[in-house]
Amino acid sequence: MIKKEKRIPLRKCTICGEHKDKFNLIRVVKNKDEGISVDLTYKKNGRGAYICKSMECYEKAKKSGRLKNALQSNIDEKIYEEIKEIIMNS
Repeated sequence: MIKKEKRIPLRKCTICGEHKDKFNLIRVVKNKDEGISVDLTYKKNGRGAYICKSMECYEKAKKSGRLKNALQSNIDEKIYEEIKEIIMNS
């Protein structure tokens, strides 16, 4: 019997547009209960946006406002700091 290979889910970075394995991206989610937060479980309900784990995408995200547009809401500076911390530690 041939085993089926498990698919790796791909997601598109909101900033650079590159498709990557979803676990190599940072998910930022907006939902009614918590507002906007970083979702490291990749399972929270709500509107999600993904960003590469690179300083280049982080800088573009802060300048361009693409993350803000993707989530249709203002992004608190605290969220950007959390994203930066994750990038620095990865």
